[in-house]
Amino acid sequence: MAEFTNSNIVTVAAGQNLPLTETAVKCGSCIAHREGAGIVTLRGLTNQCRARYKVSFGANIAIPAGGTVAPISIALAIAGEPLNSATAIVTPAAADEYFNVFTAAFIDVPRGCCITIAVENTSTQAINIANSNLIAERVA
Repeated sequence: MAEFTNSNIVTVAAGQNLPLTETAVKCGSCIAHREGAGIVTLRGLTNQCRARYKVSFGANIAIPAGGTVAPISIALAIAGEPLNSATAIVTPAAADEYFNVFTAAFIDVPRGCCITIAVENTSTQAINIANSNLIAERVA
């Protein structure tokens, strides 16, 4: 299991990844991440056909000051492609009105391969993300 966080308020442009600045819990060799980067690499180190991970993400999101009131969203992304099933959407009534969001997904990594994951702003505008927490757990 590994845990990556960013306790700051970060403005993330549309289509960009959230930078994860702290490694709260470090995994041995099966999960790789460079602090400050938005990408986490899951490795298929297993004798089975695949390694299965559960990836969970929670944070507070809002429209930044000066932004347009509209639905905003984040999603777990695999190799740069957001997962529709792991998307969180909220509609704040005003700028700087924070909502707590959570999403999770099981991700299979074939033996000997690697898969990159990230948290992507899938909104049409920049959003603020605060107190973010991504946990990747090897479950099988």
